[in-house]
Amino acid sequence: MIADNPYITQYPELMAGKTVLYCHGFASSGQSGTVARLREVIPQTKVIAPDLPIHPTEAIALLRDICQQEQPDLIIGTSMGGMYAEQLYGYDRICVNPALEMGETMKAHGMTGTQQFQNPRLDGVQEFYVDKALIKEYKEQAEQRFSGTNTNEQQHVWGLFGDQDDVVDTFGIFSAVYPLATHFHGEHRMNDKSFMHSVVPVIRWIDDNQNKRQRPIIYIGIETMMDSYQKPVSSVQKAVRLLIEHYQVYFVATPVDFSTTALWLEEYINVPAWRHTIYTHRRDLLYGDYLIEKSDKSRDNSLATILEYGSDTFKTWDDIIEYFSRLGGQ
Repeated sequence: MIADNPYITQYPELMAGKTVLYCHGFASSGQSGTVARLREVIPQTKVIAPDLPIHPTEAIALLRDICQQEQPDLIIGTSMGGMYAEQLYGYDRICVNPALEMGETMKAHGMTGTQQFQNPRLDGVQEFYVDKALIKEYKEQAEQRFSGTNTNEQQHVWGLFGDQDDVVDTFGIFSAVYPLATHFHGEHRMNDKSFMHSVVPVIRWIDDNQNKRQRPIIYIGIETMMDSYQKPVSSVQKAVRLLIEHYQVYFVATPVDFSTTALWLEEYINVPAWRHTIYTHRRDLLYGDYLIEKSDKSRDNSLATILEYGSDTFKTWDDIIEYFSRLGGQ
């Protein structure tokens, strides 16, 4: 954790020695706050963040040229940059609030006339002009979306959509093509909290997949996470944030609780629970390293080490945090 920022944590091992290409949003630059976060959180990664030309054909040409030269291990694009990232086929990509209908978005939000760049650019230019011809260019570029999509691409493109985004809403058209799409708690522009809780877990999954890394598995019974009022018990959200740094964490509930569990996890755990929830009556058949549950009913036949939440040893989630901190990721 950075001393003066309670949300930002550095992960020197994450994407270490790799290259990340970042595509910024409309009227932004390669000096945006998201770029600063990336370089702070993954300090052993080469982060390339060019100032994109205003004309979209020039911007996508520049990005494709950079991809040819740098062969990035991951491309991250936000808003307009998410539109470009989707079109950079052949790479792992994360599209955050992608403006897949950029021309329409520009018209709807009055992005016409003289515009100021929100962040400094290397060429020193501070403003630019948007007219109908430029909007048409963006519309034509946006219409190139999904042109190179195939079944392989669908497994390498992740879409993250803020549930409070009042600027762009392309979840429907994105998820109809790419199955790896979900909502995160946040607005159109990410802050430190939404970046750490939403984007970083996906970066970790991609890094693990690229490295063929197998982390120890922890299963968490949903009954250990909520109190009698269906609110998170003390320290459970902190525990999840810490555990996912070193383990593959899955959340377990019974099939009859599907709808309530899904809504609860979406609200209180969010992205880390996405595609990491298991519904079963047979926890004893779960293959993994640890199972955290309230009772020991799975103990006799369990394939995992049982941690009985509420027992004298693991009375609270702080006790569980302490236990795993001593293990050091084992």
